[in-house]
Amino acid sequence: MPDIAGAGVRLYAERAGDGPPLLFISGTGATLDARPRGFDLPFAASHDVVCYDQRGLGRSDRPAPGAAWSMADYADDAARILDWAGWDDAAVVGVSFGGMVAQELLVRHPSRVSRAALVCTSSGGSGGASYPLHELVGLDAADYLAAFLPIMDTRWADPAYDDPLRELLATMLASRPQPDAGNLAQLEARRRHDTFDRLATIAVPVLVSAGRYDGIAPLANSEAIAAQIPGSTLKVYDGGHGFLYQVPQSVKDVADFLEGVVHTGA
Repeated sequence: MPDIAGAGVRLYAERAGDGPPLLFISGTGATLDARPRGFDLPFAASHDVVCYDQRGLGRSDRPAPGAAWSMADYADDAARILDWAGWDDAAVVGVSFGGMVAQELLVRHPSRVSRAALVCTSSGGSGGASYPLHELVGLDAADYLAAFLPIMDTRWADPAYDDPLRELLATMLASRPQPDAGNLAQLEARRRHDTFDRLATIAVPVLVSAGRYDGIAPLANSEAIAAQIPGSTLKVYDGGHGFLYQVPQSVKDVADFLEGVVHTGA
């Protein structure tokens, strides 16, 4: 478990596989103790992959109540994870909140990222913010599900729309505990996230992946990111916020991108 010197935070990380280095940065509230994990995605099989519990979550250190962490803190953690792995640079896949961290990593530590896939995420600022999940804090499980599922995929507002992912998420979230200090600190950093005006400085290959029916990170937000990053590629899929698990082609496109193959067009 790498010791984050000077930050007073220890992070839990795991490493698996062989191949080019790949750092996977997960979304809001995700930990290595819960499936699916970054290791479970097909492109992980051909890489030397590091996944980790972000500060305040899983087996990483918890904050004191009321701790105020910035997105820069989360990005600096990612850079220190790269140090721990012994990598000068690596490809990065950031999903949702992880995509926000990846953006901050790209602009704060540009030499550490060789290429990046930004999946179902937002830049904040003029590029648009993701849905304010902090406003759902305090809801009981039933009310949380009623609010969350229709923004996860806007098609799910219709109860008759059949999607196995909806049922899986409903089961997973039915006994959702109330957020603790780590979750709240992450949600606060998420609320204040804004990289939009700095994205134009990014000079490595970037794939921006979006779901057409994503109500958490709307398509317009991904379009804004792609327009702001020179030379980036935008791919849009007929899915919601979980399109990586709804549309197999989206995973193949990330895998191809990591290998240096970019398919243009939506």
